[in-house]
Amino acid sequence: MTVPDIPLATSLPDLEQRVRAGEFGPPPHDARISVAFTTSQAVRHDGRSGGYRNEVLSLRLGEAVGSCAVEPGALPAAAIEECVGASVATLLAHPVQAVRVAALDAYLMHVAPHTPANGASPWPLPAGSSLRKSRARARGVVDLLGDAPGRVLVVGVVNSLLEALRARGVDYVPCDLKGGTTEWGERVRTDALAELPGCDAVLASGMTLGNGTFEALREHAARHGTPLVMFAQTGSAVLPRLLGAGVGAVCAEPYPFFWLDGGPGVIHRYGGTR
Repeated sequence: MTVPDIPLATSLPDLEQRVRAGEFGPPPHDARISVAFTTSQAVRHDGRSGGYRNEVLSLRLGEAVGSCAVEPGALPAAAIEECVGASVATLLAHPVQAVRVAALDAYLMHVAPHTPANGASPWPLPAGSSLRKSRARARGVVDLLGDAPGRVLVVGVVNSLLEALRARGVDYVPCDLKGGTTEWGERVRTDALAELPGCDAVLASGMTLGNGTFEALREHAARHGTPLVMFAQTGSAVLPRLLGAGVGAVCAEPYPFFWLDGGPGVIHRYGGTR
């Protein structure tokens, strides 16, 4: 598919600066958030030994919703009230990083939604259980790595993604700030940067935008030509704007996420070697 002439940026700071300057569309001081909300989730899929929790801050701008995941309980109670009625420009300077990321995501979702005209290819998700939909999403993400990714650093452990890599015989290094072990008893590393030199490709969660680790991954990928595939509920509209600047492909999943509904759904893919 031919990628259209859409605005791109050279780094996350460059993207933020250009949005503030109004280069991507309407001036951000004229764009106001109408609704702010959080989604809190706990899950344990059938047949899996462990579970996890999610908490996501979402901001509504017109028809668009931007999101950023946070550690459960970490978002200040006042943050939601501070977002409602505030301009995107104001929220891009908010002291809480999750608010800044969600505001940037909402703005970019508003001006460049996930459509073929903006470079996105839809990937359907079937109706079914949370595990069935998780596995379908995982196949869509891993497919973006291509046929011979080598050793893959997985930043942000999702067992369905690891399962999909295992099914393809792909060697991987699981990494997550929470540490622990995977479903298969593998030790989860906690320092992604320390693992980069030993890996041939990187598969990373959009949550790296919210915890401040994304730019180091992007810079490494850009400097060394390492394939970097992002799977993004956090910042799903942000990361496609960084294609070619270290980011090789994006699997974008805007709100509502697959785990919120049992019906059919869709995710949106950009770039890759598929």
